Amino acid sequence: MVEIHNMLERNDKKLTRPDWIRVKAPVSREFQSTRDVIHSLKLNTVCEEAACPNIGECWSQKHATVMIMGDTCTRACAFCNIKTGVPGALNPHEPENLAQAISQLKLKHVVITSVDRDDLEDGGANHFAQCISAIRNRSKDTTIEVLTPDFLRKEHGIEIVTKARPDVYNHNIETVPRLYKTIRLGARYFNSLHLLKTVKEIEPSIFTKSGIMVGLGETKEEVLQVMDDLRSADVDFMTIGQYLQPTPAHAPIDRYVTPDEFEYYARQAKAKGFLMVASSPLTRSSYHAGDDFAEMKTAREKILASN
Repeated sequence: MVEIHNMLERNDKKLTRPDWIRVKAPVSREFQSTRDVIHSLKLNTVCEEAACPNIGECWSQKHATVMIMGDTCTRACAFCNIKTGVPGALNPHEPENLAQAISQLKLKHVVITSVDRDDLEDGGANHFAQCISAIRNRSKDTTIEVLTPDFLRKEHGIEIVTKARPDVYNHNIETVPRLYKTIRLGARYFNSLHLLKTVKEIEPSIFTKSGIMVGLGETKEEVLQVMDDLRSADVDFMTIGQYLQPTPAHAPIDRYVTPDEFEYYARQAKAKGFLMVASSPLTRSSYHAGDDFAEMKTAREKILASN
């Protein structure tokens, strides 16, 4: 975590890093225990690969976001710290290894994400489904959240994962449409909206979730439009967090968004009808995912009871 802190200092030198961007070094026994289990089973996590600033807190609470299908992505988004290249073959033992790790850690809620695998015919959809099935077999009470790629031009990819019945289907829109050509290369804004809408059409009971980064040059009006687009796709949960530049080679930070502005976005999102909103400088897709899932479930139950 000290390494992450130093990296942020180096890469943000053109802007003064504000006091509200703070992370603690991971020193707890619980953090070490979580790391030992993950490493012993040779699992990748987005917590490490993407240099998430919340790794110390999350791992200390035995929360981890597992990244399946390797550590090499077929895309090169300007914001992402995961390496790009030609991925290796899928590990057929990964679903069972993942299920074993979740059982050992006694996780109540798990988040499964992946690199983009444009090299695979199904984009990795069947591998996601196998992971969900393996977890269900070992840990029936664990709730499962997936954070998938966009499955662009991968026929039936969305359907395959949705029919495996995760409790939460997350796919991040990442930024506003105007910035896609420079920030989210290879992706299509309306394809991502289509994915989220399709999940709800196939299985309305699944919670859908999406998130964006701010501080990349977007305007408030553009963020509010993204909220409207997500609600049009019937998305339940939105996350909004500060973009942090991983290395000098990545997209620069345009500005640090203030806590007051994050609170403004939270109020607007709630007013637009999201069941759950997480909006703060250090918010990430999987940050407090288990607690947020429980709160979102309660919110839906209250709405159903009142109808």
